[in-house]
Amino acid sequence: MDISDKLQILADSAKYDAACTSSGTAGAAAAIGGIGSTCLAGVCHSFAADGRCISLLKVLQTNICIYDCKYCLNRKSNTKIKRAVFKPEELADLTIQFYKRNYIEGLFLSSGIIKNPDYTCELIIRTLVILRKTYNFGGYIHAKAIPGADGSLLRQIGLLADRMSVNIEMPSQNSLALLAPDKSKDAILKPMEFIKENINENMRDLTVYKKAPKFAPAGQSTQMIIGASPETDSHILKLTESLYKKYKLKRVFFSAYIPVSDNSMLPSPDTQPPLLREHRLYQADWLMRFYKFRADEILDDKSPNFNPFLDPKCNWALNHPEFFPVEANKASYAQLLRVPGIGVISAQRIIIARKHNTLDFNSLKKLGVTLKRAKYFIVCKDAPTIKNDNILQSLMSAKEFNMYKDAKFPKQLDFFEMPKLLRDKEHLWLNSPKAI
Repeated sequence: MDISDKLQILADSAKYDAACTSSGTAGAAAAIGGIGSTCLAGVCHSFAADGRCISLLKVLQTNICIYDCKYCLNRKSNTKIKRAVFKPEELADLTIQFYKRNYIEGLFLSSGIIKNPDYTCELIIRTLVILRKTYNFGGYIHAKAIPGADGSLLRQIGLLADRMSVNIEMPSQNSLALLAPDKSKDAILKPMEFIKENINENMRDLTVYKKAPKFAPAGQSTQMIIGASPETDSHILKLTESLYKKYKLKRVFFSAYIPVSDNSMLPSPDTQPPLLREHRLYQADWLMRFYKFRADEILDDKSPNFNPFLDPKCNWALNHPEFFPVEANKASYAQLLRVPGIGVISAQRIIIARKHNTLDFNSLKKLGVTLKRAKYFIVCKDAPTIKNDNILQSLMSAKEFNMYKDAKFPKQLDFFEMPKLLRDKEHLWLNSPKAI
């Protein structure tokens, strides 16, 4: 098998890993006479610490796997896919050739488990050593830590890669035991703890020795699959919050389950990926990381799932009228951040601008506030709160509001049996210009 065949197989096998900015979206412009595609695999995008969007070669070392995770395309029982293994020299040379042609700026490397976790880690290490030592490659590398591998091997990966990640995969131990019986929660969380401790130790070393080798300087992340198991959005959000606090993760990525198996324990093969749910989780994750929301504020036991018609911040504001309206010229920074339509940057601008002038709605618009939402939750100079008996209706289009009134939501917005109404709503959202 030549290199191009291996690349096609192993890049395609890696496309379901969502630890970049990609998701399960599908689109190809060729059918309408355009260019570009989100279906083909090979290059993904991520964001550097300075905010740049960078292109990464996203590939597996191998798609051979000793595990039989029911939700995974590369499970050992799947006899319908071709298998391949990159030799470390082949993958390193391929990465450098792509880099020299300006196709990519770095590498995202994951792998199936071939033979055992230690052997798989050794293959990854050899690839990274060739890149870093032989080619002196200084570009970005994101490498997967293999649960069950020896700590000394994980440390070597951390000293060679910029970021490491361990996929938690399922949102609960019960789902993991049911759908991935070869794996366990402890086996997944142990390398997370190991990476966190080594990052902390490395930071202490760097304060004493400036030339100390860096261990995973871009931190660690994880991914969980959404929609393959019955956990509520509230459960997933609380787990996410716990992972951030306990393991100091840089990001938790959510991957809408794409049916790749006809197993009876999984959603049927014709089920659409729950992309709207994935989107709502990312919005809530943003609120926790940058707006100081707690998971139990965004969702609770009474409302364990997201409102598909409203973003989490608007939904929270409507459910907590006691905090509104806020006075733009007097509210604290924390209070401003809670107002729908006001982001981190616009809140900072408001704090600075009101020192010099009394703000009105026109001033807020110039500062970047989205008044379409904010006007229902804020007051300022010569602008009383808009009288509206039904803010919810005003925040939605007439069609959306009628859908909302008529909807009979299931207990679990998980989409094993997604009602046609919600499927249609999700289809409309994904094909709307606002989804871009």
